[in-house]
Amino acid sequence: MTTCAVPGSDPIAAARALSDEVAATGIVPPAEVGPTAELLVALARRYGNTPFLPLEQARREIGLDRVGFGRLLDLFARIPGLRRAVENGPAGRYWTNTVLGLERAGVFDAVLDRRPAFPRLVGLYPGPTCMFRCHFCVRVTGARYQASALDDGNAMFASVIDEVPADNRDAMYVSGGLEPLTNPGLGALVSRAAARGFRIILYTNSFALSAQKLQGERGLWDLHAIRTSLYGLNDEEYRATTGKQGGFTRVRANLVRFQQLRAERGEPVRLGLSYIVLPGRAGRLSALVDFIAELNEAAPERPLDYVNLREDYSGRPDGKLSPDERAELQTELNRFRERTAERMPTLHVDYGYALHSLMTGSDVQLVRIRPETMRPTAHPQVSVQVDLLGDVYLYREAAFPGLPGADRYRIGTVSPGTTLAQVVERFVASGATVVAKPGDEYFLDGFDQAVTARLNQMETDLAEGWADRRGFLR
Repeated sequence: MTTCAVPGSDPIAAARALSDEVAATGIVPPAEVGPTAELLVALARRYGNTPFLPLEQARREIGLDRVGFGRLLDLFARIPGLRRAVENGPAGRYWTNTVLGLERAGVFDAVLDRRPAFPRLVGLYPGPTCMFRCHFCVRVTGARYQASALDDGNAMFASVIDEVPADNRDAMYVSGGLEPLTNPGLGALVSRAAARGFRIILYTNSFALSAQKLQGERGLWDLHAIRTSLYGLNDEEYRATTGKQGGFTRVRANLVRFQQLRAERGEPVRLGLSYIVLPGRAGRLSALVDFIAELNEAAPERPLDYVNLREDYSGRPDGKLSPDERAELQTELNRFRERTAERMPTLHVDYGYALHSLMTGSDVQLVRIRPETMRPTAHPQVSVQVDLLGDVYLYREAAFPGLPGADRYRIGTVSPGTTLAQVVERFVASGATVVAKPGDEYFLDGFDQAVTARLNQMETDLAEGWADRRGFLR
C-alpha cells in the first residue's frame, strides 16, 4: 500500500491491502469498504505524482460531491500508510524536502494571512566576487562588490546573525550569487553564528578551500556542513563549464586535503558534493563514483557524507527531457545508485525533486512557475536573501549584483538603523507588491518554485471552500 503511487504498482492490489484498515476505522459501511479503499488509493496516486493539485480539481477528477470528498479526506488522514504512499511517490521529495517541514513551522499561514513574521530561512550572500563564470549561472559577467564594502558588510551580517531567533538551528545558510569564500571575514561570521547554536551550511565551489584558507580562518571549522558544487570531473569539463583553467585539479586537491585535515582534527563538520548532470554528461556519473572513492581514500575513517544530484533543465522547453536523454539518464542513475551502495554504503544521496521522479520511472516534470503564476507578495516570511550591501531580496536567484530587473525584488536594506525584521515587516504590512515581467521566473530557484506552487495551491483551496483541509497533506 505504501508504494501505490509509484509507476507500475497495482492500484487494485493496493486497494485490497488497504480494505482491512478502512474497515477497522468503523466509519465505513461494510458494503462500501472496497470502493472507498479504491478511492483512497486513487487520491494517494494523484498527490504522490502532482503534489500541488488543488483539492477541488482532485474532487472533480475522482467524481465525488463535496460532502463525500470531505469524508474521504478525513478518512485518508486516519490511515498513516496512505501518507507514506504520497511521500514515496514520484513527487514525494516536494513533500518531504520542502513542503511538510515548512508546514510544521507554520510559515505558510503567515504568508496567506499577510502577517509579518521573521523569515524561516535567511540566506547570507557574503562573497564580493567569484573566480568562475559558469554558463548556466545568471551572474552578470564581471559583476562584483567593491572591496571597500567588506567591513561594513560583515558588520551588517554580524547584526543579522545576532537578530535571527535561536529556536531554529537551521535558520541560516551561506551561499550567494558570488563565491562566499572570497570574503576574508567569513570564518568569523560562521563562528559567531555557531556560538549562538546555529548549524551553518556553506555552499561553495571550494576553489578557495585551501589548507592556507582553513589555517587563516579557523572559524570555518565551526561550519555544520560544506556543500561543494562540482562542475565536472576533469579540467576540460571544468573549463567548458566555468571558464577556469585547472579548476578541477585545484578543487580536487582542496577537497582531498580537507578530508585529511578533518580526520586529523576530529572535526564534526560534514562534507558533501552537489553535482549537476549537464546535457550529454549522464555517462559521467560512473566517474563521479570514482571521484567520491578517491576522496574517501584520503580519509577512510571519515568518508564523504552526502551527494546531491541535480539535472540542468534550464535550456529545455517546459523542463522536459527528450525520450533518449530520459532513458539514458534513468539507466545511469540506477547504475550510480547500485555502485554507491556497494562501494560507499554510508553515503547519503539526495536525488532532488526531478531525479527522484525519474528513478521511479515517472516522466520528469518539475514545477514551472511563470510570470502569471508568480505571487505579487512573494513569501518573505518563508525565505529572504541578504547580500554584502545589506540589500534584502525576495528570491534566491535575484541577489546577484547588477542583474537586470532584480532591483524590483529588493524589499529594503539592513543598516545600522534598520533590522532585517523591520525590512520584512514594512514590506508585508505595507501591502507592497511586485508585478512580474517576462523572464522574472528565472529569479526563482527550485525551492522558490516549490514554495510558490504550494502557496498558490493553498490559496486556491481557501477560495474554493476547503480552508480546514487546504493543501492536502499538512
